[in-house]
Amino acid sequence: MDALLAEKLLSFAIVLTRISAFFLVVPVFSWETIPMTIKAAATVLLSVFFSITTPSIITGENISAVQAILLLGGEATYGLALGAIANVIFSTVKLAGRIAEDQMGMTMAEILDPLTQEQSQPLASLLDMIFVIAFLAANGHHLFLKVIQRSYELFPAGKIPTMAALAGNIIEATSMMLIAGLQLAAPLLAAMLILLVALAILARMVPEMDIFFISFPLRIALGLIMLILFVPFIDQFVGESARLMARLLPM
Repeated sequence: MDALLAEKLLSFAIVLTRISAFFLVVPVFSWETIPMTIKAAATVLLSVFFSITTPSIITGENISAVQAILLLGGEATYGLALGAIANVIFSTVKLAGRIAEDQMGMTMAEILDPLTQEQSQPLASLLDMIFVIAFLAANGHHLFLKVIQRSYELFPAGKIPTMAALAGNIIEATSMMLIAGLQLAAPLLAAMLILLVALAILARMVPEMDIFFISFPLRIALGLIMLILFVPFIDQFVGESARLMARLLPM
């Protein structure tokens, strides 16, 4: 009876470790604005559900303390990798916002991000919040639960992918984030390039004009106009981000 109870507790601990590690870094759920009691309650409820509905590889086996620690460590690594990939994909819109701020000359502006409670740039945080609202409005948070479910279908509790597969997917997600961020910011970059060319021509035509003094408000105005035009495309990127997560998660 004691062996059966220990087996059940270890199975639950393995499931709890993967889900806790996943929600520790996954977007939305990991934010400081969500009370810790809600995070803990949701994690335990999901762990109970998945420990009942998913198979385990340790049934009927004697697991030593060292093996148990290795199993828990592997589950924690797998959960963190899943959450990190989702977080990287979520950072695409914020990356595009930071590129826009760099082009507008607003790199020194900083605010306290109300979602993560970290120092961030205002436009990047604004675009990130718009993306999060659109993601949640499209029931994107259900995708996180689907990721957990599929991870247990591919890798039952106690099994994880190889470290090479985990590292490869994280690298692929990071490269996709950089490419997608540049693609989202490409119209703004093109508009800024045209503006700089026009200012360079104007400087040659009117040498006495203070181009630096004129360029700063023009860059900000053009950047804000381009960002207003960019906002509707954030809703389209919600579907693209869901497809990226479905492709990379679970690994």
